[in-house]
Amino acid sequence: MSVKYQRVVLKLSGEALAGKKGFGINPPVIASIAQQIKRIHDLDVEVAIVCGGGNIWRGETGAEMGMERSQADYIGMLATVMNALALQDGLESINVPTRVQTSIEMRQIAEPYIRRKAIRHLEKKRVVIFAAGTGSPYFSTDTTAVLRAAEIDADVILMAKNGVDGVYSADPQVDPTATKYDELTQLDVINKNLGVMDSTASSLSMDNDIPLVVFNLNETDNILRVVQGEQIGTTIKGGKNSD
Repeated sequence: MSVKYQRVVLKLSGEALAGKKGFGINPPVIASIAQQIKRIHDLDVEVAIVCGGGNIWRGETGAEMGMERSQADYIGMLATVMNALALQDGLESINVPTRVQTSIEMRQIAEPYIRRKAIRHLEKKRVVIFAAGTGSPYFSTDTTAVLRAAEIDADVILMAKNGVDGVYSADPQVDPTATKYDELTQLDVINKNLGVMDSTASSLSMDNDIPLVVFNLNETDNILRVVQGEQIGTTIKGGKNSD
């Protein structure tokens, strides 16, 4: 079975890990995602993952409390570590070897992020989960996904959305006339203010020519379908030009 992408960064939002509960870690959802990852791992695709933390902590919560921004961001980074450990457990329970690497050192539970070691794990067909964001406040986990994709020379970033099947001209739940895009460039995303990722992440993706596929995680085997090259969701080319 042929694949289009050999090394991928899978970006999972915290909300995706919560499922319909909307908050916290949902074990059946973790199990389902782990099974989807196993299917592409069994095809010898090298898989790195970046988890968000919005199912446990959101920056808006800190802002409402009057919390200093850096402090709120660090709490969010720790939330991503909890999600990473839960996902690691789900993967290893179905015999997928997995390593968690954190940008903030916590050696008792995970490895510190070391680029060369991460690449070596991938070459040995271990799934690597990057946690704790970039290790610095003011940067989103979307930016982390692009940064790590550039560092490990990934072929693509797979942005798995919770119930959203691609990029639209407007919010389809609010605007019934919203149209779905099959293909865009990162410059389109920035100029049209489509909100796929924050501007830092979009600019970094554009500057490093890293493509992105936005698709619905909730449809069975969508991760597999994207990796095999099936046209689902929205493909965002990394460079400025679509040609």
